[in-house]
Amino acid sequence: MIRHSPGLTPERLTAGLQKVLDHHDALRSTLRPVGGVWELETLPRGAVDAADLIRRATDPDHLVVDPGWSLRPDAGQMVRAVWWDAGPDRPGRLLLVLHHLVVDGVSWRILLPDLAAAVEGRALEPVGTSLRGWAEHLTALAQDPARVAELPLWTEVLEGPDPLIGARALDPVRDTVATVRHLRLTLSPERTEPLLTRVPAVFHGGVNDVLLTGLALAVADWRRRKRQADAAAGVLVDLEGHGREDVVEGADLSRTVGWFTSLYPVRLEPGVVDWADVWAGGVEVGQALKRVKEQLRALPDNGIGYGLLRHLNPETSARLAGLPAPHIGFNYLGRLTSGTDTDWAASPEADGLGGGADDAMPLPHALEINALTEDGPDGSRLGAVWSWPDGLLTEDDVRDLAETWFRALDALAAHAERPGAGGHTPSDLTLVSLTQDEIDAFEDELELGTEWEMPK
Repeated sequence: MIRHSPGLTPERLTAGLQKVLDHHDALRSTLRPVGGVWELETLPRGAVDAADLIRRATDPDHLVVDPGWSLRPDAGQMVRAVWWDAGPDRPGRLLLVLHHLVVDGVSWRILLPDLAAAVEGRALEPVGTSLRGWAEHLTALAQDPARVAELPLWTEVLEGPDPLIGARALDPVRDTVATVRHLRLTLSPERTEPLLTRVPAVFHGGVNDVLLTGLALAVADWRRRKRQADAAAGVLVDLEGHGREDVVEGADLSRTVGWFTSLYPVRLEPGVVDWADVWAGGVEVGQALKRVKEQLRALPDNGIGYGLLRHLNPETSARLAGLPAPHIGFNYLGRLTSGTDTDWAASPEADGLGGGADDAMPLPHALEINALTEDGPDGSRLGAVWSWPDGLLTEDDVRDLAETWFRALDALAAHAERPGAGGHTPSDLTLVSLTQDEIDAFEDELELGTEWEMPK
């Protein structure tokens, strides 16, 4: 739900949406079956009439829309808009519904400013690389020998142990969207702020390094307390990324709308020996973060190569498809401004980005975590929705795991406040080759002001 500026008229809204439709190819896509597979075909500019996509409502809290007006990707109907006009002097509301095939989190950050500009009659900035052009580049890249050489890396990640996270294995017939349950927990701004700033800064990493270290610690501790078999095994996770990686020379996706994503397996091994020190925010939790950071950095180009080999290279796809899939999926959606009174942004009553799915669709993971930081008037809050099929896990089990994740994140934040916390890891040093122990020793001696000799 988007708050729009006062004085919006049907003519301006229709003209503005039409300009956006004509500007971004993905919004004019049609899903068609070709040779037994589905393909996206882009319709020409003007083929999608914005006037057909807009409905007016009299009450934003009780939207009634004809079911026959739902999204139909096979008919090129990827966009719908429900408009509540609050009058000429008050900001109204606009519910925009787009199929996930044509939009992702980054795309919303492009579309909303573009719609505001189009409604106001301003020109839209050009798109760099088209969605079709990017798809063609990826298809070619999947055949590159350097990418094919990644195959042993991905097979090694997937062939290792991966203990069940639930009472049984995931069943594609039984465990569908209709059976999914959700648990949402949120951290206060005081607990969120260091996870976005202090902790990644002192470890020269990113927010994902922090969140995934916390998840690896939480799952490892959860399995340990439940005395599961292979409890000490690494945590195998399907990690979803934004997919807009810098892997094609000259490509510019900063203004390209579409569903860009990368999904790839990561094996996280925090290597904890002393759990009491972890929960005390001691050296052990800092070392775990350094290990996880390096494990993530060991995957080329943020893992985009896995999807290329799994889906776009016929020589490697069968090998990867035959390997077991991770039981856990994780996606950090980044930061979203919400609950503000800004025009052409999420309205105060909006609850972030939402979505739906077919009830019969099989669930890809036994447990999925979708995390998001929402920037509101009182600060930033890290929240996560934990989803699982009913009967595979109990809510108590999931709540225990979720709260343990938050506890691990608190331990990382506490550690980052200690003198001497953090430091570099081998991937930070591109001109020399040092082990983690050598880096730690060097940084310790620098802090103490003593001399240190380069190892021979």
